[in-house]
Amino acid sequence: MKMRFSLRRQMTVIFVGLLAFILGAVFIVNSGFLGQYYLSHKVQDLLNTYDAVDVVLEQGSLTEQSTEILYEAEKSNIDMAIVNSNAETLLSTAKDGSQLFLQLFRNLYGRNDTPSTILEQTDNYILCRTANPDNTMDYIEMWGKFSDGSFFMMRSPLESIRESAALANQFLIYLGLTGIILGGVLVWLFARRITRPIMELAKLSERMANLNFDEKYTSGGSNEIGILGENFNKMSRQLEQTISELKTANNQLQQDIEQKEKIENMRSEFLGNVSHELKTPIALIQGYAEGLKEGVNDDPESREFYCDVIMDEAGKMNRMVKNLLTLNQLEFGSDEVEFERVDVVSLVKGVISSCEILIQQAGAEVDFVADETAYAWADEFKTEQVVRNYLTNAIHHVENEKRIEVRVIKDGDKVRVTVFNSGKPIPEEDVPKLWDKFYKVDKAHTREYGGNGIGLSIVKAIMESFHQKYGVKNFDNGVEFWFELDAGNSGNGENTLAQ
Repeated sequence: MKMRFSLRRQMTVIFVGLLAFILGAVFIVNSGFLGQYYLSHKVQDLLNTYDAVDVVLEQGSLTEQSTEILYEAEKSNIDMAIVNSNAETLLSTAKDGSQLFLQLFRNLYGRNDTPSTILEQTDNYILCRTANPDNTMDYIEMWGKFSDGSFFMMRSPLESIRESAALANQFLIYLGLTGIILGGVLVWLFARRITRPIMELAKLSERMANLNFDEKYTSGGSNEIGILGENFNKMSRQLEQTISELKTANNQLQQDIEQKEKIENMRSEFLGNVSHELKTPIALIQGYAEGLKEGVNDDPESREFYCDVIMDEAGKMNRMVKNLLTLNQLEFGSDEVEFERVDVVSLVKGVISSCEILIQQAGAEVDFVADETAYAWADEFKTEQVVRNYLTNAIHHVENEKRIEVRVIKDGDKVRVTVFNSGKPIPEEDVPKLWDKFYKVDKAHTREYGGNGIGLSIVKAIMESFHQKYGVKNFDNGVEFWFELDAGNSGNGENTLAQ
């Protein structure tokens, strides 16, 4: 990630600019004020030397401490000449003292025509700045008399300050350029060390903005950036957890909304279908009951027929309500599935035996083809419901040679149960709708057998709760319904409708 105004570049530019500013300021101050500072320092040196000599002259002979005075004067670069009132030389520090004495006498007798600027003047001395026309050098001169009446002349050159200032400025330039280059490199490297974890945090925040919480801050450290990185990691974990909880809640909310819509649709559909299905039996019951009350036929056989019709229609309504309750429990998952090892062959035999009366009434013949045993994982009661619905459906629709064939086939880790009945194939456009509640291919025909279009919907709900396959297949001479059960070590399979 390249940035035009990166933090590292800004830090380097700021440091180099600050160093250059300081260097320029020092150069200006050095050029403009160093001379003034040096001048005031020299003035103070001359005054200190004057005071020291004056004290020595008051206390005694100058000769005894001349060595110390000469050392201090040489250290301060001061030339000095002292004479008593008899014009006798008491002390001279200059190699050519005659020039100092000559200048002293010129000053005392007012014969000094050298341009000068008085810096300080008292009753005992005059301190001034002079320019020597002979050698074009500037000096600070101090002349006058001490407390004992001796006369003195002190002088210190100012030319050295100009040379010192020039050398100092030159040194500052070299030192500043070196400092700028070296400092710039060091700051660049140091800034890189600082900005590396910051860039890592920037990339981490970008990934977090894209809801990618896999990356974590790894540079560590116990400084402010390290603490910030650790807080980023905590924030990432909390955001991931919060978003996960939000997605879960949103998914649950979506499911609740879908469930609510499904319930509402089912309620509307249920009310419409139930009212439609109950309309005929209620009308029959009402009509025959009114006939009994009005005594349409007084003979016992007619009354018995009327009562049989009423009981038959009431039984149909009772069965339909029970089937609807069963289907409702299956569709909403309120009816738990209890898997166990079931002998499918034995179960199917029991269902066929219980339907023997219906088979005889239909004049049908049932062929059962199976091995001695075939075990599978299933809920025995619900599996029996599936087989019973398939078989009663086959009995109600058997035609032609009135043949029903039931098979139990072991196929690898599956057990397949098929129920075939001879008769008319189901129209292809009706096949996908067979599993819908209250759907009947031939309403007139199913009314004859008391069908209400719920049986196959119960089969669908049970098989989907088993997560197993089920379906229907047309033949030229009939229809075959089938379903599969898991014969392996678990009861889970695929929730698939095969047709």
